[in-house]
Amino acid sequence: MQTRGQFDQELKEIDQEIVELANLTEKALANAVRALFNQDIGLAEQVIEADKVIDKKDLEINDKVVLLIAKQNPVATDLRRLITAIKIVADLERMADNARNIARSTIRLGENKEVLIPNRLNTMQETLVNMLHTAITAFTEEDDKLAAQLSEMDDAVDRENKLILSELLGETATNPDKIQYIMQISLCSRYLERFGDHITNIGESILYLIKGENYNLN
Repeated sequence: MQTRGQFDQELKEIDQEIVELANLTEKALANAVRALFNQDIGLAEQVIEADKVIDKKDLEINDKVVLLIAKQNPVATDLRRLITAIKIVADLERMADNARNIARSTIRLGENKEVLIPNRLNTMQETLVNMLHTAITAFTEEDDKLAAQLSEMDDAVDRENKLILSELLGETATNPDKIQYIMQISLCSRYLERFGDHITNIGESILYLIKGENYNLN
């Protein structure tokens, strides 16, 4: 059994690694959306390659948490904190997967300067970055009020997604020759919407950590 000081230090290190993983995930999102708007195939490929680093980081944090549980046999709040860490890391990894999928759609669209990317996608990305910052602050400061705000922020992302899909549906009727473009943009919008859902999952995990109860923010 470790001393309390050693245990607290390892908990702190895990929290720091979660913040680092969140920063990598934010970078993946920013690069994926930038690649889409600029039709930058090279940057899209970098996003896909960088996802391997995020996957590795995910596994490393999970291994550390499992080892700490095995060594310390924590209970109550300590156990909740480690369970929360595993859940948050899983959501961050899936968020990065959505960024990778946007990069893949960018590659499928190819370099076509006549293709106009809906600016609503950029609006969604900006909201998602704000959501992620809010979630990580709520986690590091154990702020339940901040965590609860994520639900309303996610509603804004959902609205943009619905508007994009509605506009693209109109495109389908008038421009059947643009079906590949319509399909890939629809997917990108959906990936961003899912990114937001995972952030609200993080908010739920934070509320579980603080209050010891399950909450539904989606």
